[in-house]
Amino acid sequence: MNTAVRGILYVSVWVVVWGVASSLVDWVLLGGEVYEMGSFGQVATFVGYGAACSVLAVRLSLSLIHISEPT
Repeated sequence: MNTAVRGILYVSVWVVVWGVASSLVDWVLLGGEVYEMGSFGQVATFVGYGAACSVLAVRLSLSLIHISEPT
């Protein structure tokens, strides 16, 4: 598979992971009335999960690069 296609797929999967994880947490927090829809808490939830997913994606990609390099 082409490197560019693999990169696009990798980023796409992480966007889906971020969206699903943050939406599930948001759903629980909205249901528990921790914050209201459209509040700063909701923004912070999505931004926080976005940052966490970005860090995880970069760290995992670095380990995958070392695994896929021929020795």
